[in-house]
Amino acid sequence: MYKAPVDEILFTLKHVAGLEAALDEGAFGELGGDLVDAILSEAGRFAEGEIAPLSEIGDRQGARIADAVVTLPDGWADLYRRWAQGGWNGLTAPEIFGGQHLPHLLNVAAFEMWNSASMAFAIGPTLTVGAIEALEAHAAEALKQAYLPRLVSGEWMATMNLTEPQAGSDVGALTARAERAGDGSYRIFGQKIFITWGEHDATENIVHLVLARLADAPAGTRGISLFLVPKFLVNDDGSLGPRNDVFAQALEHKLGIHGSPTCVMLYGDGRFGPEKGAIGWLVGEENKGLACMFTMMNNARLLVGMQGVAIAEAATQKALAYAAERRQGRAIGWTGAGMSPIIDHPDVARMLLTMQALTQGARAIAYTCAHAIDRARQETEGSHWQERAALLTPVAKAFSTDAGVDVASLGVQVHGGMGYIEEAGAARLLRDARIAPIYEGTNGIQAIDLVTRKLSLSGGQHMRGLVDELRKIAIATAGQDGFGQTATRLDAALANLAETAEWLLLRQAEGALPVALSGATPFLRLFGLVLSGCYLAKGALVAAPGQARRIALCRFFAENLLSETAALKDRVVNGAESLALAASHLPEETP
Repeated sequence: MYKAPVDEILFTLKHVAGLEAALDEGAFGELGGDLVDAILSEAGRFAEGEIAPLSEIGDRQGARIADAVVTLPDGWADLYRRWAQGGWNGLTAPEIFGGQHLPHLLNVAAFEMWNSASMAFAIGPTLTVGAIEALEAHAAEALKQAYLPRLVSGEWMATMNLTEPQAGSDVGALTARAERAGDGSYRIFGQKIFITWGEHDATENIVHLVLARLADAPAGTRGISLFLVPKFLVNDDGSLGPRNDVFAQALEHKLGIHGSPTCVMLYGDGRFGPEKGAIGWLVGEENKGLACMFTMMNNARLLVGMQGVAIAEAATQKALAYAAERRQGRAIGWTGAGMSPIIDHPDVARMLLTMQALTQGARAIAYTCAHAIDRARQETEGSHWQERAALLTPVAKAFSTDAGVDVASLGVQVHGGMGYIEEAGAARLLRDARIAPIYEGTNGIQAIDLVTRKLSLSGGQHMRGLVDELRKIAIATAGQDGFGQTATRLDAALANLAETAEWLLLRQAEGALPVALSGATPFLRLFGLVLSGCYLAKGALVAAPGQARRIALCRFFAENLLSETAALKDRVVNGAESLALAASHLPEETP
């Protein structure tokens, strides 16, 4: 059973991400360490005591649909209502709408625990949190007053409607259309697919944020508008009115996250009401909806990165428990009776340590990114924290979700044949993890964003400044007891990162964009590995309970995993020509 790692989460928040220093300087007002501890301890209690026991039911039953009515797995609707009543939905929301206006970093940490307990459950509230931020930033005041209080309270939930059958990553290809109604509202028509929690029985109303195109809009992404389309219209007094012309046509049958209702949504089909057309209201300005939606998407990208961390943590816990109990063979040096626990076999230990190291490295990256987002929101001069948040976001999303898949896969391996059997639970974690590198912008798109947009911030100076910060951590480990070759290995990995970054910047300056794009994905992994190694070292340098364990894990990462950075550098610098040549021979049609 999942055990919320509250102490490890708090350590990473305070000593690696930077929360303790921020609290000491009063960056978050009267918020203190004791309140942070209390909030996350209660989040952990709810995750392991309330959510985790229903995770297997959610996976086994899945969401169900009958005549456009979607029912969550047994107990899930009540679980959500208990979660919302706890105030968790409004943790970071504005106080004016009933929120607590706490740092985003606390929300991210809480969502790690929700997702470890059940990723299929936590993905629903994830989108509501993002919608609150998008509406608060871009919606007209009347829409804010009508919808935000009930979204913040969790009384209502929200969705994000981008994808269509022909328009996935290329949002500019969407064809859902909007028509002006003449009274300030719009009529929305079209089909959306892969809509997470698009219909369910947890709340009485669902607020859809929908991208659609006006008839006179420019082509491509410059002609997309964002609309708020509720399941039930809202009367002037706040009560629910008639059903809007939007419904779930079907549920997708998925590899994982079975409890999460992933819907095919139809707008303006005429199923509800005498007139066709789902009634919606513009968010932001006409033809500028993608910028509004990106507010929601950027929020979701970090929280999806947390899904990777969360699954990795759950998989690691499960594998460690199994390896300590399962007995096979006799490990070298074993003196006990009978067979030894498999945790004593070096290869199993290697897998478990790799799982731990990737999990803690990804956690540190994601929390550091969240901290940068919090500081960026306070920034009145300059753009240091805004650039830091922008630089780390694609890494936090992509590296962490890749780590989630890798760690969950290793977890199955540790379980051996039992890992391939559903009853063990390891397979479910791998099935759930596999979607995270795909949605909210595929990891390949995150890599492109990192190389083409984020690497060049301030002419590349921000990246150079970050490398200098990381070098100070590496230097601090030199000569320290227990760290072995950590300093040397970190220094070499940082050199690989810096040289590869400069190479990519130069290629783009020369106009050799295809060459740079060929190396985008290996560069992102290189970056993630270096950040992980340095952040593990940063934590290991803190004199605190568990320091010896952290030093040992830091050294393991440096001496066993960081050598990959040299190969990744070579792949970036020398792999483009062979990639282009081989790609030219790929068949364009099925043989």
